[in-house]
Amino acid sequence: MRRRTVCAAWVALALALPCAAQDEPAAASLRTKDAAVAGADRAIAYLVATQHPDGSWGSRSTDSLFDKGFAAETYYCYQMGAHALGVLALRRAPETAERRVALEKSVRWLSTAEMPLRGSNWDNDAVWAWLYGTVAMTEIARDPRFANDDWRGPIAQRGMEFVRWLEKNQVPDGGFGYYDDPIYTQRPKWATSFSTSAVLPALAVAMQLGWAQDPETAARAARYIQKCRLPNGAYEYDLNPIPRVRGGEEINNVRGSLGRIQACNWALSQFGDASVTTERIRDGVKLFFEHHKFLAVARMRPIPHEAYYANAGYFFYFGHFYCSQTIEMLPTEEREPFREQLREKLLLTQRKDGSFCDFQSTSYMTTSSTAFSAMALLAGIELPKPASAAEGAR
Repeated sequence: MRRRTVCAAWVALALALPCAAQDEPAAASLRTKDAAVAGADRAIAYLVATQHPDGSWGSRSTDSLFDKGFAAETYYCYQMGAHALGVLALRRAPETAERRVALEKSVRWLSTAEMPLRGSNWDNDAVWAWLYGTVAMTEIARDPRFANDDWRGPIAQRGMEFVRWLEKNQVPDGGFGYYDDPIYTQRPKWATSFSTSAVLPALAVAMQLGWAQDPETAARAARYIQKCRLPNGAYEYDLNPIPRVRGGEEINNVRGSLGRIQACNWALSQFGDASVTTERIRDGVKLFFEHHKFLAVARMRPIPHEAYYANAGYFFYFGHFYCSQTIEMLPTEEREPFREQLREKLLLTQRKDGSFCDFQSTSYMTTSSTAFSAMALLAGIELPKPASAAEGAR
């Protein structure tokens, strides 16, 4: 029994450890623009290679015993949320003929697949599909490659469906969350700052496109995030009447909020919140790299929130992607040193097949991680413009 426990401990440790440190010249080679583009190309190639014939990615059933216990519908929700991220990564990548075919197949699936729904009284992970579905559809709607009559109608229709489901599930405080607390209600009562941040700028675009029924949806979401902001620069995981900062390894300590700081600052700034100054964004990015080891040690741990400061493995690439977005909000002359650090942190974790993963190696987490990483690596890099609607839209 003792031997089995020791072996399990070593396995957990091996899963948790970040990639082995490289010598300085090798690490330096990962910081360049060329390395970032090459890494992104490998990641996009992985997405193209693993796309199903119907255009989708991932599985709609659980891929891991660690991930059991959710509603059956939830795994489909995970699949569609990951799929939407795959769409975003392909849309933002430099176009090739192969990638264009994959992108169109992926948009078609996202536009026509059955809508994901709440799985049970407490499990509302459909929110992830609605959030990133909204983000993907607002980007696709403004992409000239999808501006013709064949695409406009299905994209707008599906975009409106995603937004309407979000409106129905916005908590009274204004945020969006993926679980509910007893007593269970049709409109959930629990939300998080980071899930709300992920969709806030897209909600503003959806209102401009005429997809939203309630004109106050985005403003309420922004207020929710603002209320989560703490004096220490962190953002609460979820909004509490009395903020949960009890000292020690608290999730709302800066070291437990590294990814949320980036996502929330980015979202509020994009929404026009003047209180998110360049100084605040800069401070957040500096904190991300200063305390990065607390994200790194959580990567690939199979149990959520078991690492220091309650960090979970799936915070890793989410945080890096939104950090890449906040870096691009800094003055031009400040960006490259931060980009170099981000590239190195990401590329040290890329697998031989081009993929990335930070949690349980399920198909939906691998798709999400790979998409987040490809977009983060390409952030700030001048890329060839996609074909215009006249040149290439089908």
